[in-house]
Amino acid sequence: MTKVKRGAFIMVDGIDGSGKGTVVDAYGAWAKQKQLTVFDVRAYAKGSGKLPQPADWQDADLLLSAEPTHAGVGRVIREEIVHDNGRDYSGYVTAEAFSLDRLILYKSVILPALAAGKTVVQERGVSSSIAYQPAQGKVTLQQLLKLEGNAFALKFRPDLLLITVCPPDVCMRRLQARTKKQDKAIFEKRAFLAKLDKRYRSPWFINLFQKRGSVVGFLDTNDTFQETQQESVGYINDFLTKV
Repeated sequence: MTKVKRGAFIMVDGIDGSGKGTVVDAYGAWAKQKQLTVFDVRAYAKGSGKLPQPADWQDADLLLSAEPTHAGVGRVIREEIVHDNGRDYSGYVTAEAFSLDRLILYKSVILPALAAGKTVVQERGVSSSIAYQPAQGKVTLQQLLKLEGNAFALKFRPDLLLITVCPPDVCMRRLQARTKKQDKAIFEKRAFLAKLDKRYRSPWFINLFQKRGSVVGFLDTNDTFQETQQESVGYINDFLTKV
């Protein structure tokens, strides 16, 4: 049976429509093909409205996660705060909500899973807040980093932060073509995605994680769906064999 590195934390991030979910799903599918046991925190929370307990994932080799969560604060974020409903929550309020959702997820799932030797592959995280909320406005990077959930997440930074890179115009076409997953998020605007793309590529952003011990990598997802799947699995497995 193929094994994955025990206790590794991999975060996949990037602008909307850049293929983050495709990368996470592809690695989960690969793991199942290799007869590894996969527990999908996302699906569990969607179905139950709550986050799983250790007993739910204790037999898994790999956990798949995402932020915001689909439970509690995370559900409110998805359905109200970042939903394009015209109510315009500020960047600071949005950052506070993400920070709290993050703190709950880390304390209840991520850290216990890593301590138990599980590998966690997660879509989005504190890196998203660092990119998005200052660009959204009414919150500075310094204010954001002081929020408890963000400071906590940076203390337990990902081993690998993998940034999916794709031109904003391509990402917008993908978002507009979606039939099953229509988030209608306030961030799905071409100009805003272009601003975010620059932030993710900025030296200060990369250094913020590297100086804390994270490996930061970039994956070109401006390929076919199948090519992105293959390349993402190869990239993650290459990383896991080296750590």
